[in-house]
Amino acid sequence: MGQSDQTMPVVFVGHGSPMNAIEDSRWRQRWQQLGRELPRPRAILCISAHWEAPGVRVSTAASAPTIHDFYGFPPALFAVQYPAPGSPELAERVTQLLAGYPVVADAQRGLDHGAWSVLLPMYPDADVPVVQLSMDTRQPGAYHYALAEQLAPLRDEGVLVLASGNIVHNLRTFNFHDLRPATWAQQFDHAIAQRLTDGDDAGLVAWSQLGPHAAEAIPTPEHYLPLLYALALRRPQDRVQFFNEDVISTLSMRSVIWADADVHA
Repeated sequence: MGQSDQTMPVVFVGHGSPMNAIEDSRWRQRWQQLGRELPRPRAILCISAHWEAPGVRVSTAASAPTIHDFYGFPPALFAVQYPAPGSPELAERVTQLLAGYPVVADAQRGLDHGAWSVLLPMYPDADVPVVQLSMDTRQPGAYHYALAEQLAPLRDEGVLVLASGNIVHNLRTFNFHDLRPATWAQQFDHAIAQRLTDGDDAGLVAWSQLGPHAAEAIPTPEHYLPLLYALALRRPQDRVQFFNEDVISTLSMRSVIWADADVHA
């Protein structure tokens, strides 16, 4: 895609409820601020918790529909459209970088809410091209980390890699009547933050061994794995910056930026 004048940061966003796309929450306000603070990307590669597929798939459409992949929410949320263009050029570049993997081009895939609920506040004009990369959640953490490492050149090509999930995501135990953080969820979130600060990539990759609360915090891997895609692109000179450091019941909104200069999100 060509060299950029500036190395792009890498971002992991805890996206939480899709209602954050339209409600004026403090998390949404931070996403709005983030869109203003980050260097303007040429394109965005999004790895979302909500695209699981066998193997590796990349969205290749020049334009993609907005996927409303949820139920039980108000009509206003289903009415949201995020008509960002796709980028066949970026999709081809991702396929090239992942030459060691059998990448499948998916010309039908739209943007799921893990992508558009965050991108709508960040880039409300929907004028930055977006490509999504699927995750094969049958594979271990080391597989995802190694795959993501191959995408490292994108940071120098003006591409924002945006990973969207949640570090702690247990909706089975989520208490809608008491949103105070569960003690174990807060402890796990803080432990992950410390490992991120320490650069303990190996420990983070082996998520099932991350202490006594790992199975509760990560009952299924799809919301945790996007963190590994962002982590794999970390460079020695990057600073780790946290924002939206909230735990709501058993859901962590903690978000992370890796950049060689402070981003005031």
